Amino acid sequence: MAIPRIILLPGVLLLMFFAGMASNPQPFGRFSHADSRSLFYPGFQPSFRPGPGHRRPHPPIKVLIVDGFSNHNWQRTTRMIREILERSGLFRVDVSTAPPTPAGIGDRRADSAWAAWRPRFSDYDVVIQNTNNIQDTLLRWPRPVEAALEKYVRGGGGLYILHSANNAFPHWKEYDRMIGLGWRSRETGYALEIDDGTAEDGTAKDGTVKNGIDSGEGSVATGNGRRARPGILRIPPGKGEGTNHGDRTDATIRILHRHPLNQGFPDEWKTANMEIYRYARGPAKRLEVLSYAYDSASRINWPVEWIVKYGRGHVYNSSMGHLWKDQTFPISYKSVDFQTIVVRVTEWLGKGKVTAPVPVDFPTRASISTREWESK
Repeated sequence: MAIPRIILLPGVLLLMFFAGMASNPQPFGRFSHADSRSLFYPGFQPSFRPGPGHRRPHPPIKVLIVDGFSNHNWQRTTRMIREILERSGLFRVDVSTAPPTPAGIGDRRADSAWAAWRPRFSDYDVVIQNTNNIQDTLLRWPRPVEAALEKYVRGGGGLYILHSANNAFPHWKEYDRMIGLGWRSRETGYALEIDDGTAEDGTAKDGTVKNGIDSGEGSVATGNGRRARPGILRIPPGKGEGTNHGDRTDATIRILHRHPLNQGFPDEWKTANMEIYRYARGPAKRLEVLSYAYDSASRINWPVEWIVKYGRGHVYNSSMGHLWKDQTFPISYKSVDFQTIVVRVTEWLGKGKVTAPVPVDFPTRASISTREWESK
């Protein structure tokens, strides 16, 4: 009779061991039931079965970058933007490259290539526009492609106008409506000046309105629905200058309108080596300025980021993202705020909300912040 007791003793001790874990788990830290099975059965690999409250990963947001010609380094720009997006884990990025030679100039190969180039915008959640024909206005998208983009955005698609893409296509009136403001002549459309009621040293004056939406009538609609003194001044065609910019600078960007894109951002921060566009011009309809920067040469605050409602879709436009012909990984692309904005804007355009966090190393009012990696 003594032998059965000795044989049963290890089983009793094992039961007592697990009973103690259940009643007092603290000493065992992260040790779990699945861990115990792996411990006692070395070959066991626990399987994960999501419970009712588990959220499955969302499918990636589908992004199409359109490139092919520009007076900037469009190849490198595409590569850097693609890397920034893909490193976030939120996106699947494809590229559609337009032919580099204008159609209709007697080049049969070019004509054939343009006839075959038909990017399928409708297959994507977001289109990033990275072409610019300011250096050769004969370079144009075929009219069916223009019409397809109009239909795509009007039907609810998201369009990201990347830096010099707002220099493109002055012949295309619907493009002007989509981008709101662009690089245009003095006689073309309105320019917007931000009157934030601050002196040159940044101190606020009485009655300033810092958050507002351009009504298209030279006044600001505040969040509580009341009218306030002008915060966005519309400069009519023929007054002022055509679009231009000075030297690149570490500019201080200030929030004009809070939006899911910039929730969690400081009210102002310093960005690295950007171009401040002076007198960006266009129809400026259904347009909301998100941020602006002070230009010391003109002594005027100019828009930096804005969004446009076009049909049921949205367009984001900004002068940030300069990458010139001789550059590969400029400091403006290393700037943490630019990388953060690219990801958050593309996510918002693609699904109407933002989940990408604001990183702890986001720049401050006092200094820029940069981050780099081994770029391909």
